[in-house]
Amino acid sequence: MKSKGSIMACLILFSFIITTFINTETISAFSNQVIQRGATGDDVIELQARLQYNGYYNGKIDGVYGWGTYWAVRNFQDQFGLKEIDGLVGAQTKQTLISKSKYYREYVMEQLQKGNTFTHYGKIPLKYQTKPSKTATQKARQQAETRQKQPAEKITQQPQANKQQNNTPAKTKKQDAVAANMPGGFSNNDIRLLSQAVYGEARGEPYEGQVAIAAVILNRLNSPLFPNSVAGVIFEPLAFTAVADGQIYMQPNETAKEAVLDAINGWDPSEEALYYFNPDTATSAWIWGRPQIKRIGKHIFCE
Repeated sequence: MKSKGSIMACLILFSFIITTFINTETISAFSNQVIQRGATGDDVIELQARLQYNGYYNGKIDGVYGWGTYWAVRNFQDQFGLKEIDGLVGAQTKQTLISKSKYYREYVMEQLQKGNTFTHYGKIPLKYQTKPSKTATQKARQQAETRQKQPAEKITQQPQANKQQNNTPAKTKKQDAVAANMPGGFSNNDIRLLSQAVYGEARGEPYEGQVAIAAVILNRLNSPLFPNSVAGVIFEPLAFTAVADGQIYMQPNETAKEAVLDAINGWDPSEEALYYFNPDTATSAWIWGRPQIKRIGKHIFCE
């Protein structure tokens, strides 16, 4: 029969092994190497995917630690109060990333192996993250070109006409029709994200102002200066207050959804603006220096 001392020693050893195993597992998603600018490989792929999950990185997930990844790391380190804000991904940064994000490795690797351009943002189902196939995109563009040949007045007034059809499920029909005719093959998930952004940024503003916010996001989507996906534009770091303070995840109302559909159908009250700000709360000297186009409600829209 073993003595109490032997049993206690075994328990201590067992506890040590379990603790070590758990601590190792918490950071084992990454290798034990410090990840820094210039690095390549699976560690960087996971780093980029986790940063993108939280909206800090909007570039291509390619496994190359370049300047875009570097600044995303620094912003993440700063936001979560890490001791060192240096772009070096050591144990503390890895552990914080693991605790604050999710990484669907099989999904990411599968997309990379297929050569897909895709996103990895949190709170968006994986089935919506891969971009449409070339066939679907070409079909959507052909439908959009056909739609654009119609008189502009008919296009921009289409949502208003649908509002008057009280005896039919206009919302479902309209969303499906618009989603099928949008340039680039926007999905219903894109519409939802746009609606959340409009609601988070501009609820309480005049309807024209809400449409203008949606139009700015679409204008950014068409500009080479910004990411090339709706999620990328909306979750670009420091781009929208609603993302920073979490209002992006609020349930949008029908007015926000209507504003998005009006913008998609060609109405741009912002007059091709790429930026906007509230002059009562803006503190950035940079935004005040942008050429101003017009003011709608509380927002000034800029080039």
